[in-house]
Amino acid sequence: MLELDHLAVAARTLEEGRAAVEAALGVRLQGGGQHPHFATHNLLLGLEDGLYLEVIAIDPDAPPPDYARWFDLDRFDGPPRLNTWICRSDDLTGEVVRFPQAGRPVALSRGDLNWRMAVPDDGILPYDNLFPALIQWDCEAHPAERLTASGCSLQRLMVSHPQAGDLADLLGPVLRDERVQFERGLPGLRAEIATPGGLRVLE
Repeated sequence: MLELDHLAVAARTLEEGRAAVEAALGVRLQGGGQHPHFATHNLLLGLEDGLYLEVIAIDPDAPPPDYARWFDLDRFDGPPRLNTWICRSDDLTGEVVRFPQAGRPVALSRGDLNWRMAVPDDGILPYDNLFPALIQWDCEAHPAERLTASGCSLQRLMVSHPQAGDLADLLGPVLRDERVQFERGLPGLRAEIATPGGLRVLE
């Protein structure tokens, strides 16, 4: 089974991503860290119900890898946007057998956090990157537990795609979360988030 784990906003730089998310939600992001394997870094925001939001960008101070980065960051351009949703499993090996298009498990770490994520060889997830990235945490504490409460909670995640019905049918047997909804339309993600300042939208 899959559970919604976190959402990722891609940006050309962390500074651009921070400005966009803080303006959209009216709350401040917290420091994250570096991901040496993919030469990226991030900022974080704790959400209720054990979820979190990350802003992720290429780390300009890290040597670039000779393979594709995750989250399709090698091709990313334009303003910051919500571009990936991540689901966790207690059996990532089994999930990639079920969904080989999700990619191959890659072992990663940051400080005392250890996890594996399925990453396609080209860094591009199916359905125009709207198939969820799959993750398994191999550490005692989930990173959301370490984040300061922000007073924000995800109310709804809209996954829009011309083949939304196919995507919903594919994930339906293993993901049951009323907050995640699929609609036919242009590819994109839309998160409705309750904040201390009211309901805000992140796209």
